Amino acid sequence: MAKQRMQPIAAFQALRRLIADPEQTHEVFTVIRALSGSALDRGFRRFTNTATGRMILREKRNLLDTLNNREALAELPAQSLARHYLNFVQTENLTADGLVEASEEIDYAENGPSFALFATRQRDMHDLWHTLTRYGRDELGEALLLAFTYAQSRNRGIGIICLAGCLELSKTYGRGVFRAAYQAYRDGKNAAWLPAQDWEYLLTQPIDEVRQALRIPEPVQYSTLRSEAIAAA
Repeated sequence: MAKQRMQPIAAFQALRRLIADPEQTHEVFTVIRALSGSALDRGFRRFTNTATGRMILREKRNLLDTLNNREALAELPAQSLARHYLNFVQTENLTADGLVEASEEIDYAENGPSFALFATRQRDMHDLWHTLTRYGRDELGEALLLAFTYAQSRNRGIGIICLAGCLELSKTYGRGVFRAAYQAYRDGKNAAWLPAQDWEYLLTQPIDEVRQALRIPEPVQYSTLRSEAIAAA
């Protein structure tokens, strides 16, 4: 697979638009694509070197279909990852298709169906990561989940967005935001590699057991900053 050509000017312009309006989610994918280099290719190779990754490719699994089947998710036990995920997306009024729409300009299939399956699967698990890490969809939570994600993916585009977000958020949260970002990065580095997990199975399991198995701790710094901000409001 060819290495994605770096496009720093396009990334900078998209980052400025994103900072001006954080709701423009598609700009996130523009920055990531412009600066990702070989990160996604490295991730795909790592994925195919795992037994779970090869099984997922062989079975041509579509994680999006599983996440969109809310009736089936709702039938699983109350303490399962599925039910916690379902509560998260319903509370936040999200659909699993939201990130698909935001990334529609990216043609993952140009590198073949297996690569496209890996790339879209990694995209579609974003809200599962929110659920497991306990980073919310507030601006601070999104920035810290990016720090966690950067540790998992080593994608420079994600790292740049995280840094820009933390610099902006430091105006509100002070230097504590950088301590929280470091914890998120460290936790992402110490966790199991999430892109190669069998999410279809893990959705059926108790969320506390999944967190323990994947080595995902409580985000103490994030919780502290959020509590301080609420108390000060």
